[in-house]
Amino acid sequence: MQAADLPLIRTVSRPAVHPDGTWAVVSVTRPDLDADAVVGQLWRVPLVSTGSTSGAGSTSGAGSTGETPGRLTRGFRDTEPRFSPDGALVAFLRAQPQAAPQLWVLPVAGGEAVQVTDRTLGVSGFRWSPDGKRLAFLSREPEAGRYGSVEGITPAAEGPRRITEWSWTRNGLGYHRDRPQHVYLVDVPDVAAEPVVQPAPTPQGPAEPRPTVPEPRRVTTDDVDHSGIAFTPDGGSIAVLAEREQGAGQVGRAVLRVLPLGAGAAGGGSEVELGTLGPQAIAFGPGGELYVLAQDHGPEGKDFVARNAALYVLSAWADPEPRRLTDPETQELGHEPVALPDGGVLLVLASRGAQHVVRVDDDGTTTQLTGGDVVVSDIGVGGGTLAVAYGDPGTYGEVGVVADGVIQPRTDFSAPLRAAGVVTPTELTVTGRDGYPVHGWVAVPEGTGTHPTLLMIHGGPYSSYGVGLFDETQVLVDAGYAVVYCNPRGSAGYGQAHGRTIKQAMGTVDLHDVLDFLDGAVASDGRLDGSRVGVLGGSYGGYLTAWTVAHDHRFAGAVVERGFLDPEAFFGTSDIGSFFGLEYVGEKPEQVAAQSPQAVAGQVTTPTLVLHSELDLRCPLSQAERYYSTLKGQGVETELVVFPGENHELSRSGRPRHRQQRFEVILDWWKRYLPVA
Repeated sequence: MQAADLPLIRTVSRPAVHPDGTWAVVSVTRPDLDADAVVGQLWRVPLVSTGSTSGAGSTSGAGSTGETPGRLTRGFRDTEPRFSPDGALVAFLRAQPQAAPQLWVLPVAGGEAVQVTDRTLGVSGFRWSPDGKRLAFLSREPEAGRYGSVEGITPAAEGPRRITEWSWTRNGLGYHRDRPQHVYLVDVPDVAAEPVVQPAPTPQGPAEPRPTVPEPRRVTTDDVDHSGIAFTPDGGSIAVLAEREQGAGQVGRAVLRVLPLGAGAAGGGSEVELGTLGPQAIAFGPGGELYVLAQDHGPEGKDFVARNAALYVLSAWADPEPRRLTDPETQELGHEPVALPDGGVLLVLASRGAQHVVRVDDDGTTTQLTGGDVVVSDIGVGGGTLAVAYGDPGTYGEVGVVADGVIQPRTDFSAPLRAAGVVTPTELTVTGRDGYPVHGWVAVPEGTGTHPTLLMIHGGPYSSYGVGLFDETQVLVDAGYAVVYCNPRGSAGYGQAHGRTIKQAMGTVDLHDVLDFLDGAVASDGRLDGSRVGVLGGSYGGYLTAWTVAHDHRFAGAVVERGFLDPEAFFGTSDIGSFFGLEYVGEKPEQVAAQSPQAVAGQVTTPTLVLHSELDLRCPLSQAERYYSTLKGQGVETELVVFPGENHELSRSGRPRHRQQRFEVILDWWKRYLPVA
């Protein structure tokens, strides 16, 4: 796989399973270099097999169903499909070039899609009401005169912003207090009705335009961000997560409210008391029980480092005592709970680089439903069929059906990518200097001989590398480099204790783990040239890369990308700066300096590429600028590359041409300082 192969990467959405369980609709998106945008459509995927299938991880293609997947829509970017309760309609989001996504509905029996919304800032999510007559959706409401709400007022001409809160920006969005995200309710249009036609002008003047979409009703009133829509089973109320004001040093979190939807209903609704819990996702069970996936932030609201979310259940939404069903110390759960008709929910469990579907019953019993080297990203249920979106070492994103603990593939969108050439990494566990096992992978180019070796470090830090196909690894291997990457202490997927080890001790055992894994990988495979090594990483990986080259001078070169490099300057500049550094590196100046790459930048002699995005609000550009200037001032061979218009997610969701150029810049750097023989 090369940088130019980015358009071969297909990302698959949550499967919307038809109520009869025989087929699903998914969104399949990809980066398009010609359009310089992500494009995609909805696909129909048959789920019921009429023949043998291959297990997940195979490269033999989709199982035989008697029908092949086919494109259902032809929009520029169609995403997030959801069936109406009766299965007659599919609602989805459609974005036109340079425009915000809007809500549409498509009749399953045939016909064109009908537009439902025309919001200035678009729609970001939605849910069907239980009776299928209404849709609740999320949309941002701009202050008058901001964000194009008044024609002729440009961003530079907007009025000043008055800020009194701890948090006022978000990476990838920018200012958000003056465009809060609200919940709206809208009637589903009659897809069989005649289309709206606009009247022609008369001698008396132009005619009054007719509305082309139904008028929605705003449900939420507080001017804060809302998320997490869930209808009660009777459809009479809706539960939402509402942003709450942060205190000093507190992690941002939400409150859970249940709002009545009856005629004339307005106001804040009833708040569900959750104590120290920060809810992340919610779902109602068929009997009215409320499932909440939440983190416990402690009595001061600050304890977020390596804290896994746990599943809680309330027998009714007014129940004052949430009952915990899972153990956050050992179980890392994610995904919106998918409530089952017979009780309990489905969630995704992350462990050692894999992600599996688990069922959690109301008595706390957890049953794992999938196994092997797979990364399940989303879940869909309907008509007794469990479908998943997943990846594995040979697939970037596919749809499969779960049966008897095995994912049976129903698509093979990654076939062109495999044809371009991919390498399957080898799993490896290395015993570190203090006896701690370090788990990771080694990817080596095909052919004989030795290869220069790159140590790659992930971000987070409470994140992890996984078993799925990874474009970063594949592009570097194609260029002739062996790539070693691991999940050192501080990573997710190995229990909270593993993740909390580096709290206010960054750059200690995590540094030892990545270096010990590199040494162990070189010792275990003669194809890795341990005398010619480089190191690279982004975000926390940028932090640990910068920290590594200040303390270990074996590396021929380094790439520090979107790094957390100056903890002292992080406070008050990052969108998470009001709390992140306080917990991870502490508050005392001597503590901060002892864990700061900027403080030890004077020790660096390794040629270092500093790569950053102009609009990165997570790790602001100033982090890179100061670090680069320090290296430059002391004569280190260095270069600063800044991508305009991009944020912290450049490598994952940036403009396709920028993503390709980023790879080219990185490969050019290694060609200069760590050339392949």
